[in-house]
Amino acid sequence: MGIQNTMRALSDPIRREILNLLKKGRMAAGDIVDHFEVTGASISRHLSVLKEADLIRDKREGKFIYYELNASVLEEILLWIADLKGEKNND
Repeated sequence: MGIQNTMRALSDPIRREILNLLKKGRMAAGDIVDHFEVTGASISRHLSVLKEADLIRDKREGKFIYYELNASVLEEILLWIADLKGEKNND
């Protein structure tokens, strides 16, 4: 997907809070919505942006959609940032 999509997804405080919620484990979409004072449609859009950036995954189980972190993308970002930090320290 590219780092540009990832950084755009991480730039929004609501999306960062969704990631914080999901670090505790998978959650149903309705449970995520309950944590915010915005509409369900707004949270749905935030979830879509996170999914497009491959930061989260979803799985339908019956009537519910569950979301969970995709830690591999976060690890790639951390490695990239660590590499940048290392290059800066070598100058």
